[in-house]
This record gives sequence, C-alpha cells and structure tokens, in this order.
Amino acid sequence: MNTEPTHSDRIEIAPTAIGTIAGHAVRRTYGVVGMAARNVMNGITSAITYDAHKGIDVHIGADHSVSISVYVIMEYGTNLAAVSHSVAKSVRYEVEHVTGTVVAAVDVYVQGLRIANPD
Repeated sequence: MNTEPTHSDRIEIAPTAIGTIAGHAVRRTYGVVGMAARNVMNGITSAITYDAHKGIDVHIGADHSVSISVYVIMEYGTNLAAVSHSVAKSVRYEVEHVTGTVVAAVDVYVQGLRIANPD
C-alpha cells in the first residue's frame, strides 16, 4: 500500500485578480492621483464602462512568471522617479504577499501629470 501523499492540487490565480491587487497598491501610493488607460482604445472603453483594472496589465509567462505594467497619472511637483520606484515596490510587495507568487517585473509608465492647486 502506497502511503505517500500526492500533490496533484493546483491553484490558479486569474490575471484580473492580480490586477485588482496591484490596482489597490497603486492607488494607495503617495504621488499617484489616478490610473491611466493603456492605450486609446482602452481609454474610450473605460470612458463608457467602469473598468476596475484600468491602468494595469498583467502578463503570466509560460514559466508562471508574473509581469505587471502600471499606467499612472502623478501629482505635478513630485519626484517622478521616486514615486515610480515606490509604486513598483508597493505593487511587487502586495502581489507577492497576497498571492504567494514571485513577481518578475513591475514596469511603471507615467502617462500624465495633474496639477492639484494651479496657484
């Protein structure tokens, strides 16, 4: 009789779930005032319908590596490099902490700047 445990259980996490986690991490980062559309078509679509994953692209490779692209609008006057680094670090930590998967890359694209107080 074979008493060895079998490890046939499998857990899959959808890219949209990872996108939701990443989106929450981005929105809590200082200096980020909003999410931007990934391209013109996504911008038109998100203007018509609500898109909870607006500005987040998740790619899962054949080797199960996770790469995340983040498209943000930042506050004018903040250090863009520092805020971008903070966004990448926050997204990586949250996704790895919640899902247990390793994030291979987080790419941050600053799509625009917003001036909060025009004085």
